[in-house]
Amino acid sequence: MSLDIEQVLVPVDATDQAERAVGYGLALAERYDAAVHVLHVIDEPVKRGIETGEVDAETVADEQVTFADETDELADDVAVTHSTVVGFSRSRLRQHPGSAILDVAEELSVDFIVVPREHGIEPDETLGKSAQYVVEYASQPVLSV
Repeated sequence: MSLDIEQVLVPVDATDQAERAVGYGLALAERYDAAVHVLHVIDEPVKRGIETGEVDAETVADEQVTFADETDELADDVAVTHSTVVGFSRSRLRQHPGSAILDVAEELSVDFIVVPREHGIEPDETLGKSAQYVVEYASQPVLSV
């Protein structure tokens, strides 16, 4: 049985684990001649901080652009796209980073997901706490790194 992978989704936040996940996603994409979509996930504390002015939105955007540029440099011959999602909603009780990741995976019809599983203590370190949700509920194969 062989996998038919055309697009790999790699959700990222502001962690070293996210950078490692991108490396795995790029390697997987290179192996299967696939593309990578890097999904920048913003969690509730960051969103709230932007709304209240405690977090500078331009700083968050600059960090995402820097991460995107670094990813593109590593990509070699792999096509890479980027987008951002807010992984939390006060109006939708079931909207959290894990469900946001799976929604994007379905929207983009991705074939594989690579998600960081460890999380740190900073408020913008979103994904580690969502990895188990993604592993349990994704309809695609998931590599948790």
